[in-house]
Amino acid sequence: MSAASSTQKIKFGTDGWRGIIADDFTFKNVCKVTRAIASYLDTAYSQEQPVLVAYDTRFLADRFAQTAAEILADLGWTVKIVERDCPTPVIAYNARHLHSAGALMFTASHNPAPYCGIKYIPDYAGPATTEITDTIVAHLEGADDALPSGKNTDKISRFDPKPDYIKFIYTLLDVERIRSAHLKVKYDALYSTSRGYLDTVLEHCGCQTQTFHTTRDVLFGGGVPEAKGEQLVGLVEAVKKDQADLGLATDGDSDRFAVVDEQGNVLAPNAVLLLLARHLIKNKGKTGALVRTVATTHLLDNFARRYGLPIYETPVGFKYIGAKMRETEVLIGGEESGGLSIIGHIPEKDGILANMLVAEAIAYEGKPLSQLVEEVIAEANGPLHNKRLDLHLNDDHKVAILDYFTKNPPRDIAGIQVKEISHKDGIKLYLEDGSWVLLRPSGTEPLMRVYMETNSPEKHNPIAEIIGLMINRLKPVL
Repeated sequence: MSAASSTQKIKFGTDGWRGIIADDFTFKNVCKVTRAIASYLDTAYSQEQPVLVAYDTRFLADRFAQTAAEILADLGWTVKIVERDCPTPVIAYNARHLHSAGALMFTASHNPAPYCGIKYIPDYAGPATTEITDTIVAHLEGADDALPSGKNTDKISRFDPKPDYIKFIYTLLDVERIRSAHLKVKYDALYSTSRGYLDTVLEHCGCQTQTFHTTRDVLFGGGVPEAKGEQLVGLVEAVKKDQADLGLATDGDSDRFAVVDEQGNVLAPNAVLLLLARHLIKNKGKTGALVRTVATTHLLDNFARRYGLPIYETPVGFKYIGAKMRETEVLIGGEESGGLSIIGHIPEKDGILANMLVAEAIAYEGKPLSQLVEEVIAEANGPLHNKRLDLHLNDDHKVAILDYFTKNPPRDIAGIQVKEISHKDGIKLYLEDGSWVLLRPSGTEPLMRVYMETNSPEKHNPIAEIIGLMINRLKPVL
């Protein structure tokens, strides 16, 4: 493979580079990307600062991480590599705590088992900004893909990132309050990196905890490491069977949460964001801005107005929420895909903390989780109803659709007037009845995602049909 073709197969998305193992995600490409990251490090840090390296539970992720560590050592960097697979929020916290030159995390998050990925986490403990990733990508063109020499392994040491992270998490929780509630919790690790972390915290907080799938399985039990849908069927059944207070899970690298209430309902991330915003204000006396992505519920806007808090909308991607957290006091920032962080924590999503905050909210309120959700949605003038469609379109189709909607903005959708249009991330149509529609092309897949939020679920199909007709009319032109 030539250097040019190798570079063409490496494409950075909103949070690093992901690819299929042994296809484009190869040892040579890992060497190339690592050297490009090292070129950025040379401009931003001193080699007196260590570089951290971590990985999730995927096939060969530990070997890819070791290869990257050896490349960095060849280039003169001191490297600290984790002893075992590690959650993304844990290595992010340690990147800041250890005053490092940042961390390389090998993960493909919630992607299926054949995928792996690598992302660079700067020393501020949040996702790399677009400026940083653009710099890394610029260095790819001249980066060597040669394997490491293996001569400088004395510059590499192993470390355990767990103790310092766990100690910090306890400072963000009211441990005694949770202990006093004697919660019965079902926890499904889904073969993820949160095993040995979330269960440790639950048990320390006095929860009667039953765990599932707490081993490393590179095939994720034949499923995908995504904490939603059919992956949670077993957790739902366990909660209902044993009348537990709640069920918890995380995705593959533990930056996304999943919560099941005592009735066996899988809570929408939008509802969890509302629940925890109220919990932080009402029970913990916190304040600050609310931050959401363009695809996340506007009930958060209603909630912010109710409490007189600032509300900010960002493009999709936690790096934009993290950037806002570094600029101002943010009470809670989150996205509809299941990621959030809170005031006082790192500017990176953390599924472990999010799940524990839900347990804490139940402990404070002394009410069933389903009731708490019902109360906060009513308080935010809800409910609103959400739906997402994934349309399989090639890049030319996606470009043409965005161009068409930009040049020919619709006056109404399914008979509802369009009152405002935003181009912050894709095309977002704000409708006069409070509904909205977002058309956003995926940066890494041949997909156009269509998000809808309405005050009635009956409006979903008419809106989807109109959007579909508009998109289909473009096909003969392409």
